[in-house]
Order: sequence, then C-alpha cells, then structure tokens
Amino acid sequence: MKKFKNFSKKLFKNQSGQGATEYILLLVVVVSLVMIFKKDIQSAVSDKIGQLKDGMGQVNVQ
Repeated sequence: MKKFKNFSKKLFKNQSGQGATEYILLLVVVVSLVMIFKKDIQSAVSDKIGQLKDGMGQVNVQ
C-alpha cells in the first residue's frame, strides 16, 4: 500500500505531459470553432477573393 501511495504522489507531481495536453486541448477548441463557423469563414474568404480579383482587373499596366 505504501508503494502505491508513493507512486500516486509522484504521478500527480509529474507535469511533463502537461504541455502536450494543453496543446491538444487548444487544437480541439480551434478545430471545433472552425467547424462551427465553417460557412461564415468560407463566405468571408470567397468575398475577399472576389474583391481581390476585381481589384486586379482594374489595374492598368502602362
């Protein structure tokens, strides 16, 4: 029982995997936000691409 108690103390004090876990959780949040606002993001990007194409068509080369 004493070995298990020492093992559990060491396990909870060990923070070596904490950074990786935080990055994974952050990635999950970002991916879920992209999935939620997918249509809004697509429409905004397509509008900006359309504006860029219109602007490029108006450039006069001399």
